[in-house]
Amino acid sequence: MKKLAVIYHSAHGHTEHIARQVLEGARSVTNTDVHLLKAEDLAKAPDVLLDYDGYLLGSPTYLGGVSSQFKAFMDATGRLWRTQQLKGKLAAGFTVSSLPAGDKQSTLFSMFVFCMQHGMLWVGNPFLPEQHAGVPYDEAVNRLGSWSGMMAQAGHGASADAFMAGDVKTARMFGRNFAETLQRFAGSHTEQQREAFA
Repeated sequence: MKKLAVIYHSAHGHTEHIARQVLEGARSVTNTDVHLLKAEDLAKAPDVLLDYDGYLLGSPTYLGGVSSQFKAFMDATGRLWRTQQLKGKLAAGFTVSSLPAGDKQSTLFSMFVFCMQHGMLWVGNPFLPEQHAGVPYDEAVNRLGSWSGMMAQAGHGASADAFMAGDVKTARMFGRNFAETLQRFAGSHTEQQREAFA
């Protein structure tokens, strides 16, 4: 059984809604124990991260970056960085903004750099935009065209669950792909260890 944490901050509920879709996708993979954790809680107890094999990180995009609450969580892991206790774990990121672009790429990049400094391994968003295959734009997987991580758009002032069907579908597929990758990686790593000691 592999343990996976979906770690997020959400001020108005939009990022939490997407986090829950990511969670559902990851939970659909057998032998995967998935937990939803708030970044602000982990900022007070970052050692909790040591209990997990992989992390799906989610933050709204504020002024081209992660929220201050999510940044506080990242900063709280300094001691773990100094001892490289998260090295070799899998990670991925997702973000939400009210505009189609909204500089969400900068948010994903800050998560990527954070994970690279910890020696983690990054998993992208490997789905081709379905609108190129004739699926209506609102219903298309990866309609915003992001491969470095998962992006979603929530209209300004919209209710927390007011996402296009394509974004919800992408979030579930993103979570499932990460959990499947974690299982494959774990199996491959175990096989390499067996060969090394054969």
